[in-house]
Amino acid sequence: MTTLDYSTGKAIPAGAPARPLTKKDYKTLGLSALGGTLEFYDFVVYIFFANVLGRLFFPEQMPEWLRQLQTLGIFAAGYLARPLGGIIIAHYGDILGRKKMFTLSIFLMSLPTLVIGLLPTYEAIGIAAPLLLLAMRVLQGAAIGGEMPGAWVFVAEHVPQKHYGLAVGTLTSGITGGILLGSLIAVGINSWFSTSEINAYAWRIPFILGGVFGMVSVYLRRFLEETPIFKEMAARKSVARELPLKTILRDHRPAIVLVALMTWVLSTAIVVVILFTPAYLQKVFHIPAALSLQANVAATLMLTIGCLVTGWATDRIGTKAVMIIGWGGMAVTSYLFYLGLPGSPESLVVTYALVGFFVGSISLLPIVSVRAFPPAVRFSGLSFSYNMAYAVFGGLTPVLISVGQQYDHLFPAHYVGAMGILGVALAFWPLASKGWKARNLSTP
Repeated sequence: MTTLDYSTGKAIPAGAPARPLTKKDYKTLGLSALGGTLEFYDFVVYIFFANVLGRLFFPEQMPEWLRQLQTLGIFAAGYLARPLGGIIIAHYGDILGRKKMFTLSIFLMSLPTLVIGLLPTYEAIGIAAPLLLLAMRVLQGAAIGGEMPGAWVFVAEHVPQKHYGLAVGTLTSGITGGILLGSLIAVGINSWFSTSEINAYAWRIPFILGGVFGMVSVYLRRFLEETPIFKEMAARKSVARELPLKTILRDHRPAIVLVALMTWVLSTAIVVVILFTPAYLQKVFHIPAALSLQANVAATLMLTIGCLVTGWATDRIGTKAVMIIGWGGMAVTSYLFYLGLPGSPESLVVTYALVGFFVGSISLLPIVSVRAFPPAVRFSGLSFSYNMAYAVFGGLTPVLISVGQQYDHLFPAHYVGAMGILGVALAFWPLASKGWKARNLSTP
């Protein structure tokens, strides 16, 4: 009797001792999670200083609504660049190796972040200022499109099967920690500096810090090793011989659909619950900005913890059970949170933190998605499916929420609840719980 490792496709003899996590595994996981935190911080720190950037990089006489629109448009350009960057980086990751592209992606993120912190403003160079800012955001978007799928594949192919969920959950926790880090630094900058000081120079500090720390991560990733699975494929010369994207579009359409639907759930959880809700609390329920941001920090912290717990739980009770509990819990607690608004300051923080914990179920996406594709096209398959879906759903969700709440102020709860139900339904798809071999378990 044997069992199947759905990440590698190899048979594991019954009774074979499970390989424990080694010192090398911990180093790989630690450096990957640290890099993910810093890279995602670099990507999202822009939104925390969008108002300042709008004032400094566009003409003073421009109407406020147009300035805000163009500033957010530059932010959105990063999302639109994700699919192309992800496809290109993943293509070479399946052909040349995971490590090279894993290191390249963080370099492509750190350099533009550092440049943004050093850019002259509109007052100094005119229209070139917003154009340069746009170019840097496009580079950042291309980098994040390759970083997240690359990080998930890199870690998943390093760790033993027994700790697969915990490792991927820990990495996802590190990535979401970038949002928390950005939020904390934004609070710190606004607390330590006056408005005039921020407009004069202090807005540059978070970008310069992100760029410098990112370059340190580039150096540290030199000490990582190529994944054992890619080394084995290279030795057998079974790396992708044709364009990996062509292979996945022809042979792995069910996996593309699965990853796209799970990305819809993930993007809803992040965009609506974590990114959109603070402004929603202030606008609809007139909750003070300071309180809404404090509650958001609590929710983001619990999100980071939830990613860890979700990954650990999949190793203990299985992916299917955790999908049902995690996404079902998100649906229930989102209604508990939104129906209880505005509530008291204490209840706001507690219920927001609770739903934030269940949003940590987003680590199910990489846990499921890495296994949904065979190793030869895994990086490309995950990157294409995830980034294309995120560009669509991540872009449409804010629009849907903005329109929907005009008719029903509980529309965010309905939307998050519906996505939670979709996540539960996906748990019953064998491909989600068993991986790419589930379609043909008799294959040697």
